[in-house]
Amino acid sequence: MGLCAGHEIRNLLERSSRTVLPAAVPQRWASEVVNPDRRFVYEEPAEVTRRVPEPRVIELRLFPRFIDPKEANWMFEQLQHEIPWSQKTNVGLDGPYQEPRLTCWFGEVPYTYSRSTMQPNPHWHPLLTMLKDRIEEVTGHSFNSLLCNLYRHDKDSIDWHSDDEPDLGKNPVIASLSFGETRMFQMRKKPPPEEHGDYTYAERVHVPLDHGSLLLMEGATQEDWQHRVPKEYHDRRPRINLTFRTMFPGGKP
Repeated sequence: MGLCAGHEIRNLLERSSRTVLPAAVPQRWASEVVNPDRRFVYEEPAEVTRRVPEPRVIELRLFPRFIDPKEANWMFEQLQHEIPWSQKTNVGLDGPYQEPRLTCWFGEVPYTYSRSTMQPNPHWHPLLTMLKDRIEEVTGHSFNSLLCNLYRHDKDSIDWHSDDEPDLGKNPVIASLSFGETRMFQMRKKPPPEEHGDYTYAERVHVPLDHGSLLLMEGATQEDWQHRVPKEYHDRRPRINLTFRTMFPGGKP
């Protein structure tokens, strides 16, 4: 079920954070479990005082216990110690800088973001292949690439961005699987062009991503929203985030 308005997204996120569903039942940002007949439809106001961007459908699905906690524990330990983590150097407006986290890329093609390229790595760890198969079976989507992130402590982070690189195609599906410490996943809606990148009054959503949880981002999520995992001001243990995706070399849709 797609959502077209930011307010519904926030309200549903708040409700979903208070409701825990069994691992086998996906928890959506739509009330299809509680009220399957409810639908959220964008209606343009009768009197328009400012340009209203064409609504696009986005869909977020949360599986709170996609991986059983005991199973997630040994998976976390294995991934932390057996993935060849490294610190990537990107190029920003002020020159090169090291990412405040560790990463590892798996896929048959390179992946470029922040003016820096990760080389092809077809040597998938068996556990990652098993997790990919499990996600594909439950979600109905297929994936051919994976960006792994290791947040070592509270000062590791990822800044505001969208997963909208050309090789991901239009409306990419991103499956984000979390292990370890709970960290806050924040989203903000991109402002219309006339606001010139001013996010002061942007719609915002905060989602705590727990050990073993899966977040699925579909539709125009990457086109219309940005997301980040911010630094925190309290001690945090390590967290691993696996972001499965499909690459189309050359930007094929």
